[in-house]
Amino acid sequence: ERLAGLHHAELAFAAPLSPSVLPRPDFHRVVMVATWDSDQAVDRFLSSQLAEEMAWDWGVRLAPVRAHGEWPGLPSDVDRSRHVRCHGPVAVLTLGRLRLRRAAAFFRASARAEAQILRTPGLIWATGIGRPPFVGTCSLWRDSHPLEQFAYGDRSSGHGQAISADQRAPFHHVSAFVRFRP
Repeated sequence: ERLAGLHHAELAFAAPLSPSVLPRPDFHRVVMVATWDSDQAVDRFLSSQLAEEMAWDWGVRLAPVRAHGEWPGLPSDVDRSRHVRCHGPVAVLTLGRLRLRRAAAFFRASARAEAQILRTPGLIWATGIGRPPFVGTCSLWRDSHPLEQFAYGDRSSGHGQAISADQRAPFHHVSAFVRFRP
């Protein structure tokens, strides 16, 4: 059944971030990443029988403030510049449709980036999400500054090396890195 106002949705499992190359999904933690026409469409969904049956523990509405890449339902008018300041906490979704032939390289690069993010000051919470070929992360940050330091501060870091490896040979058919205001 088509949900009114839904642009795109991915259902996946959460996987705690770790420096391990092989993610360990938690099959009891289901994640839904969705883009909607409006807040009213989200409200209709949340009051539906389907949402009730899913019994969400928690959710968050995110307003995109900056994006790199493309993703179904991502508004075309979202700012594409690298440095977009947000006052207060920010959330980031990394979203990708994995190229299966690049999966091993992707998971090696992700492990180095995950080891780095777990010790980054300013990170509030983060998790991996996936149901290959869909893979991603969700992270919450104190503000934009520590996020930008993690993302762009050191090209030799685990995250910097992952960016370079992806630029040489893309890990994904389609991907987006999106910063949000919760």
